[in-house]
Amino acid sequence: MIYIFTLIFLFALAFLYLNIADRFNIIDKPNERSSHTKVTIRGAGIIFYVAAMIYFVKNDFEYPWFFLGLTLLTYISFLDDIRGVHPTARLTVHFASVLLMVYEFGVVDYPWYYLALAFVFSIGVINAYNFMDGINGMTAFCTLVMGGLLLYVNTKINYIEQDFLIYTLLGVVVFGFFNFRKKAACFAGDVGPAVLSFMLLFALGKLILKTGDFTYILFLGVYGIEIGWSVARRVYQGYHIFQPHRTFLLHMLSNEVGHSSLLVSTAYGLVQLLLGVSVIYIVQFDASVQWSFAVAVLSVLSAFYLVLKQYVFHNYHIKGEVEHAIRRQRIRMVKAWKNKRVQLAPEARLVEEVKIIEMPRKEKREELLHTGV
Repeated sequence: MIYIFTLIFLFALAFLYLNIADRFNIIDKPNERSSHTKVTIRGAGIIFYVAAMIYFVKNDFEYPWFFLGLTLLTYISFLDDIRGVHPTARLTVHFASVLLMVYEFGVVDYPWYYLALAFVFSIGVINAYNFMDGINGMTAFCTLVMGGLLLYVNTKINYIEQDFLIYTLLGVVVFGFFNFRKKAACFAGDVGPAVLSFMLLFALGKLILKTGDFTYILFLGVYGIEIGWSVARRVYQGYHIFQPHRTFLLHMLSNEVGHSSLLVSTAYGLVQLLLGVSVIYIVQFDASVQWSFAVAVLSVLSAFYLVLKQYVFHNYHIKGEVEHAIRRQRIRMVKAWKNKRVQLAPEARLVEEVKIIEMPRKEKREELLHTGV
């Protein structure tokens, strides 16, 4: 019964936030990189933090250091939704939040390189979750899938309080009601993906520390493949990796190819569900089998992803892809400079051979007739 009351309370807060955001102009205006075409309220992901705080208070302030980090992350992300924040300040808070989460895990005495990898991975996931929040329904559906997988595993292993995951998913259900539709009533903003990714990272970290199975990281496999290959491609082509763009496959399938954003979100979620179920099955085997499975499935998914993305690039015009490529700009400049040198060389030689030829005057009509011309 408490879950039903919580759900009703979150719905009421969501409606209240929509009115407040509309009044104070907390909106997302469409631009050339947007997948939407009308002004839409942003920052609705604050509802995830409210759901988390309900759990925090209800369970006697469990995981205090984690929730302090979550609060810092929520503050800086929501502030970014309202008026913008300098990237350095945002990254500093991300680092501090991850540090508090690691302290909550109680692993500060681990070797420094483990902690360094954990920091890089965690901050990468937080930003990746934000990148993937590009089309309607993606954040809601994929989080329901990943949260559901973690919830199922928790019934078998009990690595975290069950309510932690349940309250997280209640917030996602409320947000999905407004976002998982053809014309979304609101977007999660920067605060939504930041809060969700932080909470899922905490649950995933607790699971890995409990079992010692890193294969569970594949619960984020679909996001990892999309982000990893997209970033690698942009680095190779000379783009700034933090420059906004619309060359993620999910964007292109929705914008350029023309598939429904809800269909694309559902497809991504179903692939992640299939991958997650496979992970739950494979972890019962030894480490060699798990690593072989991970390499095989990531290779197959990567190959499919790259082939499909290359097909879209060759058959559809991706807006802004050529104009802003630093690498291509440099190549064009070099080619233009070489062509200019080639063209100027023969012209310089021809100048010496030019002879001025005096053209005959224009004759009158009568003279032309007289000469028979």
